[in-house]
Parts: sequence; C-alpha cells; structure tokens
Amino acid sequence: MKTLLIVWHSHTGGAEQLARAAAQGAAAESAVRVQLQHARDTDAGDVLNADGVIFATPENLAAISGLMKDFFDRTYYALLDRVNGKPYAVLICAGSDGSNALRQIERIATGLRLKAVAEGLIVNTHAQTTEAILAAKTIAAEELARCAEIGLALATGLAAGIF
Repeated sequence: MKTLLIVWHSHTGGAEQLARAAAQGAAAESAVRVQLQHARDTDAGDVLNADGVIFATPENLAAISGLMKDFFDRTYYALLDRVNGKPYAVLICAGSDGSNALRQIERIATGLRLKAVAEGLIVNTHAQTTEAILAAKTIAAEELARCAEIGLALATGLAAGIF
C-alpha cells in the first residue's frame, strides 16, 4: 500500500481545511493510506516513509508560515538526495496573493529534487483588515473541492504507479 503524507500548518483554520479536503479526496483511493500531520509533528522519517507529499500552509507576510518553515529547516538536510523524484503538491491559503509562499515551497522542493505533479493551488481569502486576517477562516466549497481533486489525483497516480 502506498502512503500519501499531507503536512499542514494553520493559524486561523484555512490551510487546515485545505489539507483536510485533500485528505478526504485522497481517501477515495483505497490503495493509498493517507497520513495527515501537523508540521510541528512531522519529521524527515515521515517524509522518507511516504510515497508522495502535499504541503498545506498559510501565507504569512508573503511567505510560508513559520512552523512550515521550521518543518523544512528541521528536515531538509536529512532528506537531501533521499527523496529525489518523490511527487508533491502545494496548497496555500492566502489573504491577498500567495505567490511568494508558493514560490518559496517550489524552491525548497527544487533543492530536494521533489517532482511537482500538480500546479500549486492558492486559495485567496481576501482578508485585508486586522479583524479579517485574525478571524477563523471558512473556505468556500468550490475551493475545498479543488483541494480534494488534487488529493485524489495524487493518490490515484500513486496507486497506479504513475508517480
């Protein structure tokens, strides 16, 4: 059985919803075990034991969240040259843009020689005021469906041996 690891971090629930939607989509593929883990609880061994990875993070100050960055800092050297070609996808919950956070993960993934198998998805909440930025997020059903599609596509590709 293949394993799809979904590593997430969220401050206000948005990125967590993206991760859970991807996990729900991936769970439709019975030949793949879905492992949903908070970034603080994930180490290099979890990534090494997975056949594919989805990263879900909020955009904070035009970058990935601090705990997601901490995850990459803690695991990068242990993963270097050990995950070449492993498939991955990225889900970003952004308040206004998200492109720099996506670019940041793509650069890290390039260094690890991971293989992108889906275009990075940025879900924009348009949170611009202090109240909106700090508020718990509710992600629209159509955006969650897009996350579920990415999860299912990655799981299906793993099960079929495409990735």
